Amino acid sequence: MAIPWGTIKSLLIFFGPMLLPKAISYYRSARAAPAATGIPIQPIPPAALRALIILSTTALVLLVRALPIFAPENIFLRTQSRLQIPTDVLFNRLASLRPNGILTTVDTALRAKFVNLESRLLYLQHGPDVLASCPFCTSDDPRSYLYYALPAILTPHLVNLVIVSLATSDLIAGSHGPKWRTTAAIAAGLGSALDAYLASSYNYQANSRATRLSDLEFFFWTARSARLILLSLSDGILATLLYLSSTNRAFAAPPGAAERVEAVTRRLASAKSRLNAVGIVKNTALRDEDLRARTQAYWHHEGRLMREVMEEREVVEGVNDALENRINIQDIMRDADAYALNVLPKMEQVVQESVVG
Repeated sequence: MAIPWGTIKSLLIFFGPMLLPKAISYYRSARAAPAATGIPIQPIPPAALRALIILSTTALVLLVRALPIFAPENIFLRTQSRLQIPTDVLFNRLASLRPNGILTTVDTALRAKFVNLESRLLYLQHGPDVLASCPFCTSDDPRSYLYYALPAILTPHLVNLVIVSLATSDLIAGSHGPKWRTTAAIAAGLGSALDAYLASSYNYQANSRATRLSDLEFFFWTARSARLILLSLSDGILATLLYLSSTNRAFAAPPGAAERVEAVTRRLASAKSRLNAVGIVKNTALRDEDLRARTQAYWHHEGRLMREVMEEREVVEGVNDALENRINIQDIMRDADAYALNVLPKMEQVVQESVVG
């Protein structure tokens, strides 16, 4: 039998206060991980954008397909008839709503199947297509309708799994999709198993006590809408996770040792090329007489200007006040010595060896 809503509500009330804070804490830690490891936020990579377009389009299509206008017709709702209505009266009402008063092939097949109340109850559970087209099903064996309906129940899950697998593949999403592929496959497996379990455990006999149309539970139509909405929601969640991880907003893994070494090597090569460029410019300036003369004239003018500034009374008083009251020369000298020793570690070793010697 199906799990009662009261039981689900009780479980949520009991486990919710324990699981919700843990889920929030996990999300915050996952979102703060990139900042803690120094990974910068980046725009959406083109490969991840392709996967996001596929997932978003699929989610939108599933959501639209869940609308009642795309669902199979419910003849009891269409004719506003209760479950116990005589078969002839039911299909006479239905014929009056058809073009030219002619019943369709599905209508004729359903009319032949509606031989007892059991068939109508199975119609509410499995829908019109299963009841009308199953060649081996009988109301004496209700499970036979379930076996025939299972492929139709699982098909949306399988099709969505294929689309999700394609969207998270290396071909489409590059290196950003495969990390969510296992999670998506597990979610798809659990969703299809839960869907099949609810269909098999549904107590269709509960509708036999309904005497009014409003008391009927249209399980097939409710389950169809819920199935498509949940699949759409799962694709939307997967797209959100892919967006967060591909832009390094959350769930971003720190680069490996090889990637870090490669990044450091690139930065060192860039710094070396800049130093070489500076050396070339300086060498060119020193070898050219005109440039060398202009450089010497600039530094001569700069030195004279700074001497004149430092000889002014206000500047001298300000410097003396800073040296006496605001600046600790010993700290500055200690920091300068530490910086020089870090820049030239071999020079420190040479000095120590010379002192010892």
